[in-house]
Amino acid sequence: MFDHPLTPLLAPESVAFVGASERPNTPGRDMLETVRRSGYRGRVYAVNPKYETIDGIACYPSLADLPEPVDLAVLAVGNSRLEEAFERAAEAGARSAVVFASGQGQGADGGLIDRLRAIARAAGMPVCGVNCMGFYNDALPVWICGFPSPRTLTQGGGITFIAQSGSVFGAIAHNDPRFAFNLVVSPGQELVTTVADYMDYALELESTKVIGLFLEAIRDPEAFRRALEKANAREIPVVALKVGRTAESQALAVSHTGALTGNDSAFDALCRRYGVLRVKDIDELAATLLLFAAGRLAAPGGLATIHDSGGERELLVDLAQEVGVPFARIGPSTRKRLAERLEEGLEPHNPLDAWGTGNDFQAIFTDCLRALNDDPQTALSVLFADLRDRYYVSEGFAAAAADVAGQTTKPVIVATNYSGVRHDAIALRLTRAGVPVLDGTVPALRAVRHALAWRDFLRSDRRQPVPAAPPGVRGRWQERLASGAPLEEAEALSLLGDYGVPTVPFVVAASETEACAAAETLGFPVAVKTAMPNVPHKSDVGGVRLGLGRIEDVASVYRDFAARLGPRVILQRMAPRGVEMTFGMVSDPQFGPVVMVGAGGVLVEILGDVTYALAPFDAATARRLIDELRTRRLLDGVRGAPPGDVAALARALAAFSVLSADLADLVAEIDVNPLIVTADGVLAVDALVVPKQA
Repeated sequence: MFDHPLTPLLAPESVAFVGASERPNTPGRDMLETVRRSGYRGRVYAVNPKYETIDGIACYPSLADLPEPVDLAVLAVGNSRLEEAFERAAEAGARSAVVFASGQGQGADGGLIDRLRAIARAAGMPVCGVNCMGFYNDALPVWICGFPSPRTLTQGGGITFIAQSGSVFGAIAHNDPRFAFNLVVSPGQELVTTVADYMDYALELESTKVIGLFLEAIRDPEAFRRALEKANAREIPVVALKVGRTAESQALAVSHTGALTGNDSAFDALCRRYGVLRVKDIDELAATLLLFAAGRLAAPGGLATIHDSGGERELLVDLAQEVGVPFARIGPSTRKRLAERLEEGLEPHNPLDAWGTGNDFQAIFTDCLRALNDDPQTALSVLFADLRDRYYVSEGFAAAAADVAGQTTKPVIVATNYSGVRHDAIALRLTRAGVPVLDGTVPALRAVRHALAWRDFLRSDRRQPVPAAPPGVRGRWQERLASGAPLEEAEALSLLGDYGVPTVPFVVAASETEACAAAETLGFPVAVKTAMPNVPHKSDVGGVRLGLGRIEDVASVYRDFAARLGPRVILQRMAPRGVEMTFGMVSDPQFGPVVMVGAGGVLVEILGDVTYALAPFDAATARRLIDELRTRRLLDGVRGAPPGDVAALARALAAFSVLSADLADLVAEIDVNPLIVTADGVLAVDALVVPKQA
């Protein structure tokens, strides 16, 4: 055992069950049976004035009557009695608590939850709950749960799972013996102890191989970030299913960036920073946890697969392209080895259909899977087959996979095409032999994609220095931004330029004479845009005219704008033709400045082709963000257009991220759209900067 703030809660030497009962099918009875089934060897007390003993456990009238202050008080009482029970636990010296009740209730001085939180903080008590299911610490072992469970003890497991949904907690922890846990927690509403705290504890366990999260909210962002940093330092993958995506923040946004960047985008950027493997549903979560629990890191290269069906192989190829999983490009020597073992009519390719007549199939699949796995371009290999218990073909496939896995350090996986096949016994046997069995083609492919992504994250250079903000620039802008008034376009472009983001030349004019003189200075053709305040999207009010090639045109446009919109205009030299991109920033209240890059112009809202990252970051990170865009290939030049200067775009994006981080306490949103990328560099054409309200 190790010393940690959560040790009294998760690894107690003594436990008192308040509200213990002899009545069947109640939390008071179920929690006693659960802790007994876990094999817990610590001291157990029951607390209920109605009994002297319950099923052989000594029962006391109150916590104050116990022979010792306990490490953990488990409160199985209703909301009406909860506050009193919680106070009594603190007064009796309990070092931690588990609270099953919802905590919903009011009193004369406010909410029950707030009062419970104050008691816990004053006593320095970590608390699992309120409104939780409890936890299973299989590493000790001790199970604290107010509900019966069919699960079996999995000591020696390496999966930590923390679920803010009690139903998901039960679904993952109770139903499938393939999951070998060291710790499973239902934290409830996290009165004082959050997901980050449980993660920190799990990262002190030598057994932890992977941490799985089901999240509805991040209640302590800074602690959560520290936990992710600790996971990175230990190279422990974190797999997260985050729900509760919201559009409320988008409805309040002023800029295009704000409309596209909500709380979920900030979380996505956080995941990118720390290599968190984000999954979309519970099946994908389960498959990914099983794969990482096997403890093998994907090698360089792509996926190699072997099949007993040509049709299912074709299905896999289609789905792999959709999911984004690359196949290994096996070499000539591997194809030769395959050809020597395959029956007539079967081609030595990856993915491989190796089923012929069924003659000697186990040896053929063993040799072919080994050949695929041995290829230097193979990162990991999967045998796709719909395993069924008590079926000799499935037994042969299982033996082939186990044989190959025993002679390699690469991940070897068995995956089913149909998630509904019954294979409980054979799947458990393979999993315990180090061969994870993943159910369903798409969940398996997504798990493989996460394995490749985690490999790439570990091998990426995460220590590259981020450029520092230019000295003195923040000081020049601090007073202006602190006023809370939106910046005019000229100010916004000047701000970008001061931080190293190139902009088109521009001049502000307040009369027809000034406008014409500015056009002569800039050189034709020019763009004229209204510069009146409180017009964030100028084109919506007819306040933009492009490509003006004569002084007469400038004068005419100025008179029109002055009459309709007001006298101030900004003139810009027309930017050269190129690919339009957009940069954006929002200051997220939990995770700080989030930077966006994507397709620009009108495409920013039509396509929504954007990626996000937490600011600041370096040019290498910026390049990776750009490369992920669907419109990235436009920058390589299409239909005769010259390729854009992607390196200059990455440098500009990195500089923009430094600006975003340096001014995060002063700026709510920034929108740069469009930013023109040409063969000779990049130029920001328009920008909107919205300060935080003073």
